Amino acid sequence: MEKKDTDKLVIDHTAYTTRLSPRFVSRKPYEPPVPGKIHSFIPGTVVEILVKPGDKVKEGDDLVILEAMKMKNRLKSHTDGKVVAVNVSTGDRVTKGAVLVEIA
Repeated sequence: MEKKDTDKLVIDHTAYTTRLSPRFVSRKPYEPPVPGKIHSFIPGTVVEILVKPGDKVKEGDDLVILEAMKMKNRLKSHTDGKVVAVNVSTGDRVTKGAVLVEIA
């Protein structure tokens, strides 16, 4: 009998024997979101920055306006706090997942 490239996959405490694709094996592991880091959810261009380091923000406040696919998206704060860092400038092109603003 020939040995196949199989591996065990555990889902809800049940082990399954299966073949895992190279894409599945090399995937990026899940990381829970950090409330103080505002990421771009889509690639685009920073049109306007509405905060600066030291500003106090509340949950729901607008932080950055990001233009993508001819739409202007307002990125909002997920938490109350103080802006620690603004990692972009107006006109910067950003990729999906880039950290734009950090709040503590």
